[in-house]
Amino acid sequence: MQTGGIRLIVCATLATLVTGLATPAHAERGTRQLVRPAAQQLVQPAARQLVRPAAHRAVPAVPARAAYLFDSGTGTVHLSKQATRRMPVASLTKVMTAYVVLREAGLNDIVTVNAGDVRHAATNDATAAALRAGERLTVRELLYGAMLPSGADATHALARVYGPGESRFVAKMNAAARSLGLAGTRYGNSDGLPKPSPGYSTAQDQARLADIALRDPVLRTIASTRRYVVRKSKVHRAHVWTNTNKLLGEAPGALGVKTGYTRAAGYCLSFAADRDGHRLIGVILGDTRADRRFQTAGRLLDWAGDQVASETDITEDL
Repeated sequence: MQTGGIRLIVCATLATLVTGLATPAHAERGTRQLVRPAAQQLVQPAARQLVRPAAHRAVPAVPARAAYLFDSGTGTVHLSKQATRRMPVASLTKVMTAYVVLREAGLNDIVTVNAGDVRHAATNDATAAALRAGERLTVRELLYGAMLPSGADATHALARVYGPGESRFVAKMNAAARSLGLAGTRYGNSDGLPKPSPGYSTAQDQARLADIALRDPVLRTIASTRRYVVRKSKVHRAHVWTNTNKLLGEAPGALGVKTGYTRAAGYCLSFAADRDGHRLIGVILGDTRADRRFQTAGRLLDWAGDQVASETDITEDL
């Protein structure tokens, strides 16, 4: 899709302008301190976003209802499809749950699982971390249980303790969404299940939330972990949790972030990868096929990564 030297120079100039406007790279501050950027620090204004076609290949097909892909460092929007449409996001909700928990809790705090936590997952036919009533686990372990196998039992236990109670916890989630400038987002519960209300968000908001989550070293480590083992102890049994994100270990530089599914939301995916010094972050909402969301995400990352590499080469040549 190149049209000659003039277009290359224009693209290079635009790339330089966008980079100059972008928010500086985040400096990590330790394993416990969570980044909470002000709403204006996120890449929101239309003037700061530049949508460019890929340099070498056609835009991959996106069968899902909504999608969004952007460069975290420059703010460049590579793809936007119904990106501000409000819709349920299923277990992508748990990214905000983890974010709020880390603001409220210590990683080594101990939480005792109760029968209500286990029953919540079972009665809602939800994915679970196979927890049992009476087990005592750290907050760190429960976050892995919530994020990797998408355990509604682990999420319920965390919300119950750090709300305290589900309703107060959800209020904290919505307060965090407002403070982060996620104007198209309202959470109805801590796990994205249909009952009592799934709430809603947008592909654009969820991509921005993924960006914020990945700037925290704890959340980034959890989201990018393929398999986590909790060894048996006197206060809990052994657990082995596998990440439901099939991009990990398959797509170069993949960092997670979260999968989700309900009948109303369809198959959802929040994903990210580091390519050529750029962090590409995207969201797919409302696909009708479970594996296709991973295939689409992989193609989008390759496509955007090709564009990033091409722009880098052009800049160097000039």
